[in-house]
Amino acid sequence: MKPLLRTAVAAVLGLALSACSLGGLLGGGKTPPTLLTLTPQAALQGEFTRTVGAGQAVTIAVPVIGKELRTVRVPAQVSHMEVAYIEDLQWVDTPDRLFQSLLAETVRRTTGRVVLDPRQATLDPGVQVAGELHKMGYDAAEQAVIVRFDGAISTAGGTRVETRRFEARVPTTPDAANVGYALNQAANQVALEAASWIAR
Repeated sequence: MKPLLRTAVAAVLGLALSACSLGGLLGGGKTPPTLLTLTPQAALQGEFTRTVGAGQAVTIAVPVIGKELRTVRVPAQVSHMEVAYIEDLQWVDTPDRLFQSLLAETVRRTTGRVVLDPRQATLDPGVQVAGELHKMGYDAAEQAVIVRFDGAISTAGGTRVETRRFEARVPTTPDAANVGYALNQAANQVALEAASWIAR
């Protein structure tokens, strides 16, 4: 066997063995019978009929994500160099769009602000919220799911820009049911903290 081929085979086997060390719960497979989404835990605050002055609306953009999150599969960090995916667990959409929707709904429910989608920004972009979703999956070393979001706020006209990191960890086992529940809990914690920061 050629040296380059031996190296590639060793790398593949290493990843497979790492996945097996987590109880065989990580890997590929066919689409599961149900799909995972994020549901807001913030309580409803009555009707959403609101009026604000110019520059006071909030426009929330879809966050930037890395390659391991550009999929409907839920990632599991096996080691600092290896990423696998939770077996029998898939999102209904990519996590960047799900988190944007969750954050927008949380801001609506917990503040008095008018929240716009970027496609509505021509009305009045107002305060613009962007950011990067660094993590949204299971971490084997931590034995927990981690959601990490770096938010950025820009006021109308870009006269002031502010950034802040939000992170939540929820301990869990690496099986589909528990990871899905923990991800929703962690994402909501991040969304609530970010909503409070946005509404200041």
